[in-house]
Amino acid sequence: MLIPQAFAQAAPTTGGADWLSLLPLILIFVLFYFMLIRPQMKRAKEHKAMIEALQKGDEVVTAGGTIGRITKVGDGYVTLQVADNVEIQVQKQSIQLLLPKGTFKSVKGEG
Repeated sequence: MLIPQAFAQAAPTTGGADWLSLLPLILIFVLFYFMLIRPQMKRAKEHKAMIEALQKGDEVVTAGGTIGRITKVGDGYVTLQVADNVEIQVQKQSIQLLLPKGTFKSVKGEG
């Protein structure tokens, strides 16, 4: 008899305490949702609404930092005037920020 009698017996299981061990994991997920996932979804929804509302004459900043005035709006692309007689085409999704009217003029030094 190498194993004492007390170690050979199985410990009784407690059925009600199993869910308590999952409580910290559930709490972490809830905090993760409210602090990271939900705000990111809100920002994505606002960005999508801004992209859909773009129109000719809006002044914007692209993801690369280019400032320009929209001259043409297509389905997936917009044409930006970045200087006199200089226009570039960018994807709509690359537009990050809608600027107040007159900002483009002040940045160019015309006003």
